[in-house]
Amino acid sequence: MLLHFMSYKLSVVSIHVRGKDFKSGSTLHGNLHLVDLAGSERVDRSEVTGDRLREAQHINKSLAALGDVIFALSQKSSHVPYRNSKLTQLLQNSLGGHAKTLMFVQINSDASSHSETLSTLKFAERVSSVELGAARNNKEARELMEQVF
Repeated sequence: MLLHFMSYKLSVVSIHVRGKDFKSGSTLHGNLHLVDLAGSERVDRSEVTGDRLREAQHINKSLAALGDVIFALSQKSSHVPYRNSKLTQLLQNSLGGHAKTLMFVQINSDASSHSETLSTLKFAERVSSVELGAARNNKEARELMEQVF
């Protein structure tokens, strides 16, 4: 198990599992990444300075890079910009291929957080429009079965 702390607000726990299929002798492996993105901060409203300002800007940059990757995947783009941040590089195998990916968002109901809440909900909407690997394959298999039967 690896524990990565990318900042005081952005953390990643990666669990790597390996097993052996005794019938076939093949080695199976999987990864579980638990990521706390902590949310986008409006730097101009946060009144932070110094190191905390740089960290907030870094978080926002990572979230923007993740948004760019999600957008490229939703458009089925031939180029997906995984290299734009350490976060997207780390999550690359979880965002494509046969990976199963779940994302949860948390919002604040305070009126003072309206713009952050709206931004979070828009991001969640963008993410929900993307069908990755296993989900896309399941949908295609279901559609094929419906055509056959």
